[in-house]
Amino acid sequence: MVTQTAAQDTQLWAEEPSHLEGHARIRARIAGLHCSLCTGTIEKALGRMAGVEQVAVSLTHEQALIDYDPAVIVPQQILGTLRDIGYDLYDPRKLRPFEEEEADLIREGQRLLAAVAASLTAIALILEVSGIWSVLVPASVVALMVPVAYAILLPAGKIRAGLGALALITPGALAWAGREAGLISGTAAGWATGVLAVAVVFGVAPHILRMAVQAARRRILNQHVLLEIGAFAGIAGGIIGLTGVFEDYPTAPFFAVTVLVANYHIFSEWLSLLVKTRSSQAVRKLLELQPDTARVIRNGREEEIPLEQVATGDRVRIRPGERVPVDGRVLEGHSTVDLSLVTGEPVPTERTTGDEVIGGSINGAGSLLVEVTRTGAESFLAQVVRHVEDARALKPGILHLVDKVLRVYTPTVLIVAATALTGWLAGSWAVTGEPEVRRAVFAGIGVLVMGYPCAVGIAAPLAIVRAAGEAADRGIIMRTGEAFQTFGQVRTIVLDKTGTLTQGRPAVHEIEAVDDPARLLALAAAAEHPSEHPLARAVVTAAEQRHLTIPAAQDFRTVTGFGVTAHVEGHEVLVGRPEFLRQRGIGLDRLAGSIEALEGIGRTVVAVAVDQQLSGVIALGDEIRPEAIEAVAALRQAGIRPVLATGDNHRAAAHVAAEVGIEEVRAGILPEDKAALVRQLQTGGTRVAMVGDGINDAPALMQADVGIAMGGGTDIAVESADVVIVRDDLTAILEARDTSRSSYRRTRQNVALAFVFNGIGIPAATTGLVYPVWAMVAMALSVTTIFINSLGGRPSLLFEAIGSVGRTHHED
Repeated sequence: MVTQTAAQDTQLWAEEPSHLEGHARIRARIAGLHCSLCTGTIEKALGRMAGVEQVAVSLTHEQALIDYDPAVIVPQQILGTLRDIGYDLYDPRKLRPFEEEEADLIREGQRLLAAVAASLTAIALILEVSGIWSVLVPASVVALMVPVAYAILLPAGKIRAGLGALALITPGALAWAGREAGLISGTAAGWATGVLAVAVVFGVAPHILRMAVQAARRRILNQHVLLEIGAFAGIAGGIIGLTGVFEDYPTAPFFAVTVLVANYHIFSEWLSLLVKTRSSQAVRKLLELQPDTARVIRNGREEEIPLEQVATGDRVRIRPGERVPVDGRVLEGHSTVDLSLVTGEPVPTERTTGDEVIGGSINGAGSLLVEVTRTGAESFLAQVVRHVEDARALKPGILHLVDKVLRVYTPTVLIVAATALTGWLAGSWAVTGEPEVRRAVFAGIGVLVMGYPCAVGIAAPLAIVRAAGEAADRGIIMRTGEAFQTFGQVRTIVLDKTGTLTQGRPAVHEIEAVDDPARLLALAAAAEHPSEHPLARAVVTAAEQRHLTIPAAQDFRTVTGFGVTAHVEGHEVLVGRPEFLRQRGIGLDRLAGSIEALEGIGRTVVAVAVDQQLSGVIALGDEIRPEAIEAVAALRQAGIRPVLATGDNHRAAAHVAAEVGIEEVRAGILPEDKAALVRQLQTGGTRVAMVGDGINDAPALMQADVGIAMGGGTDIAVESADVVIVRDDLTAILEARDTSRSSYRRTRQNVALAFVFNGIGIPAATTGLVYPVWAMVAMALSVTTIFINSLGGRPSLLFEAIGSVGRTHHED
């Protein structure tokens, strides 16, 4: 590939600070990633470049983080290598739109349709109906691939999809009819299948060939290399037949094997891309995809502009209920601001002139005019994003099961093939004085053809299709390999407090009354009823839930930041902070001990006075989720150690931990400290999960072996997670773990089944007596067996997955 100019390249990476001293870091977004095979190839190719210190590739997020020595290598060289090995790049500062992801999937689907048509035609050109084994290959390809082709074409309408699926079968049917009628001779069939083999390798799937060549140049033996070796072995075997050197030689079957090998590999690529695109789009549907904007007042006019155009010193208007878009200082207005998703503080805080606000928090009932104090890399959200990227780079990678096997399997096949070829040549010459060239060629090529584990590529994706479908039925999105492979191995789980173990909103917990608690709550609710303050609404809600009669209030007045006064049934009622009552000369000595104790466990205390006399106090705090105790107990029973991590104070955290049954508590920690805690717990290879929902949880969610975001959480938390609990129920964590365990168990079974056929076929091929048609039978058997094992009685899950990706389906 031609390397783009430096001016173009500067738009294809983002510079970020490296945690390695004396190094720089770039982040590149990569298109064309299908599976963990791709991520492994990129990490190896870039990792072997001089000056590259560390490479972390995320399949889910389609990006690579590269730490390098700028004195040795420049980003243009790194990006050039990425292009050389067959991947496209796009701007890392922009979200990849739905349309581009769908275009990739459509392009891969078109390749698959072409490969299916070529496979059916090649099979028809060599088909000799002589028993059940002779029709196994065409029957399995038709039964599996034609329905898949119909599902791929379905967005064009049912009639067109049906005609399209029929069109795939037509060339094969005509070829078979031509052979039966004697119109196509054996020699012609050989040439025709040869053309098909070359067309598939060089025309339908040139990207695989390019990737294989680039990987081999860098001494990387991956599945692409093994595929092309098998495909070219088939072509070589067919060319030998076309020369006429050997009599009664299976020319067309050798070519046909190449076509079928490529077909199954393209199917595995398309399936992997389907799984990745489906999970990506499922998550994006949870996020707000509208561009972030802010209302800026310039030249006396309010205008809405993209967030990246906001500058320090700009004045921004934030309306009630909106997310605060920037870090800044309040110039005008008064409101409560919900910081629970930013700092973990469950009770909204007062903000008025001169106070600081943080981007990402939620504005309450008031309108604020804010002067921007920090933008870009200095803002709170940008710092959190940087911590997320650091966590991604430091996250311990997992070597997927198939990768582990292929690292050993690929060189083994090449060695066995070379040994079989040279062994028969040398052995036969030593024994008879004349080398058995035909048998040696059959042995060497046969091993390479039998050696390609076509079913391995679909082993994990098919298991994931089933697991993802079952998880979706339960309100769970499982979006990464970590979710499916690693979750079952987790032994420690870190739980955020606010919004995860708790509801994330204030509620009345304790009432300490001088006289009647019900009367106290009713009077307080009457005084607070006109107020929109979150604590006031919580007091009113508590009175309503207790079915108390709330009297009407007159002369309601609010004292900003302190409390309210009102007249209720002829009595003057004051409700607010304890300091509010003290300033009015009302003594609190009678309940001072209770106030101190309640504040000590993290409660927000509201004092109530009637006619200048202390009537009691109401303690508010975050409410424990109803299922939290059950969920923590279930985690313990499953052998998982729960750890509570929160930015809240230790006494409040310990109180919640005691309620839900958690013994280990880490309190008062910052976002980056949560990620460091997860890293610390990962020491020694322990698999750690993290559950959270806030902006401050995002770095830890990324750092964990499995990050779990509650579906009602922030965008950055959802994007950083491997699992998203959409139905907002903590007990779903155990359900997700069970799904992970069953998925990984099924993947192991699939890999074992795939290699059973290769394990039998390779030794048989070394004899030089196995015809290539048996390689096709082995492929068909292994793919069909894995399909049945993965989807069992629910093949509809695959077609639901196909139908769930994309936008518009036209009905006829």
